[in-house]
Parts: sequence; C-alpha cells; structure tokens
Amino acid sequence: MINRMKRRFFHHFIDLLYPNLCLICNESLMSTENQLCLSCFSKMPKTNYHLLQDNPVEKRFWGKVPVERATSFLFFQKGSDFQKLIHELKYRGNKEVGVTMGKFAAADLLDSDDFKSIDLIVPVPLHEKKEAKRGYNQSEMICNGIAEILGMPVVTDNLYRTAENTTQTRKSVFERYENTQGIFGLKNPAEFEGKHILIVDDVLTTGSTVEACIQALLQAKNTRISVFTLAIAT
Repeated sequence: MINRMKRRFFHHFIDLLYPNLCLICNESLMSTENQLCLSCFSKMPKTNYHLLQDNPVEKRFWGKVPVERATSFLFFQKGSDFQKLIHELKYRGNKEVGVTMGKFAAADLLDSDDFKSIDLIVPVPLHEKKEAKRGYNQSEMICNGIAEILGMPVVTDNLYRTAENTTQTRKSVFERYENTQGIFGLKNPAEFEGKHILIVDDVLTTGSTVEACIQALLQAKNTRISVFTLAIAT
C-alpha cells in the first residue's frame, strides 16, 4: 500500500514538472490520449484518399513510375496545426509523433482492401549523416506506427541513399526532380522479389523523392509498389 502511494505521488510530481500536453492546443491530455487530444485529432484535415482510386496522390506518379495504390493521410498547408506536428517530428526530436500518427493513419488503411495485401513496409531513407545528426529517420517512425497496427514488417537495411542531396525546400518542380535522380540504391534486390512494398514518407510535395525510391525498388523483379505519406502539400 505504501509503495503504491509512493508511486502515485511520484507520477503526480512528474506530471506537475512535465505536464503531458496536446501538441496543438496545449491542453492536458487524458491518460488514454497520446500527443494529440481527441478534439484536435478530430479536426485534422483527412484526405480519405485510401478509399479513392485515381486520387491526386496516385496522379502524381502517372506516366513516371508504376504504382499500385497511393495515398496521403492528411492535407498539409504551411502555418497549419499539422505543420506543428511535422516540426516536432523532424526538428524537435519528438519521434513519438511519427509513431502515433502512423497508428492513426493505419487504422484508416484497414478500411481499404488494397492495402491489406502489403508484404512489407519501407521508409524513404535518410543519408546516414543526416540520420546521425537527427538521431532517427522520421519516416521510419511513421512506418513503426503503421506496422504496429497492420502487423507487417518494416525493412530498413535494403533501400539506401547513395548520396546526400541538398534540401528540397524552395526548389522548383524541375529542380526537385534533378536533385533526387539516382540518389537511392538497393543492396539486395532478391529480398524484395515478388513482394508488395509500401514505401512511406512524411510529406508529399512533387513526389520526386518517392519516385526516385521507386526507381531503385524496381530493380527487384515482379515487385508491386504502393505509396503512403503522412500528408500531401496543397
């Protein structure tokens, strides 16, 4: 009884020092909530593209690379609440944001039969220098959340980045395309032969980075590729 009271007091003390707050509205989270309160999550701008074939995400790849299905979980606009989450994930070391949002998105993917045939999940790789600096790959965190719900393996040691390209920010569509050409490779194509692969990234803009990943993945024979991103820029 005394030990239980001590633990309760300790957790209460920690909550006072480091309150568990919603990343959007800064209100206290309930014990069943993680990163976002239910109210803020309900206001997130979902695309529901996983239920729509020939959606705007899939059209980004038409005439470029073969894609089975493609979807983004949310719409992304600069200055939006969702941008706060991306900044937490990419620049403030909060990798749990990626896992949590991956779980939320995967719960929606369960509504689509097209994504139930996925064999494995692959994050868009970071260059080893950038990953070492950040401490993790944000796309891998999203994958981990998706995998926890869908029950599919995450493979991080086959697709790799061959070069550290400059940031895509403020580049034109053509500059983004040029900046990503030939920057990914596949260590063991045989590992992915005959598999349905879900490639995962954080935000889709022109799609040039994901396209370059797909070009590398196509070294594996009879591979089907689908795409998931946490958001699509509008």
